Amino acid sequence: MAGSGPRVGVLALQGDFREHLAVLGGLGAEAIPVKRPEELASIQGLVIPGGESSVMDKLSRMFGLADPLKAAIRSGLPVYGTCAGLIMLADTVLDAIDGQQTLGGFDLVVRRNAFGSQLDSFETDLEVPAIGGDPVHAVFIRAPIVESVGERASALASLPDGRVVAVEQGNLLGTSFHPEMTGDTRFHEYFLAKVGSA
Repeated sequence: MAGSGPRVGVLALQGDFREHLAVLGGLGAEAIPVKRPEELASIQGLVIPGGESSVMDKLSRMFGLADPLKAAIRSGLPVYGTCAGLIMLADTVLDAIDGQQTLGGFDLVVRRNAFGSQLDSFETDLEVPAIGGDPVHAVFIRAPIVESVGERASALASLPDGRVVAVEQGNLLGTSFHPEMTGDTRFHEYFLAKVGSA
């Protein structure tokens, strides 16, 4: 999807990558699906979408993407992970399946499927001072929760009970919920601002 803005990749191994491509393209970015290591060289930012984190992990290793992704994160590539994407970026994952690995980089402890099954999906409004304006209407689908935020990371939004659902750390941004599904583009805009200043 051509745009005049920055070239931003969306990891397109599994999950709802098409929705992110559409949102980023609508915001003027040149949004491209990323499936191969060589595609990482041409992008200025990356979104890791929601989906199934254990499948994404397996596919990223099978396609030879895991190590180049880890290197890109370490070198400062702006990366935004939503839902499963947040799990992929976390340094520590609770309730991971046997052998599941992450890309890491985010000083967080995340719990997979913290809210239960698909049937336990829910929506709520969140105050997010960093992006300003009205509360964000957030959709949670088999979502992870941030169990603890390390010294290098900071919380951007929490549920009323205090559980953290949006975080940032330098070049990294993460949400437990799916902003690509609601028509509210402020998190993607916030991420594109990170890309622009990187």
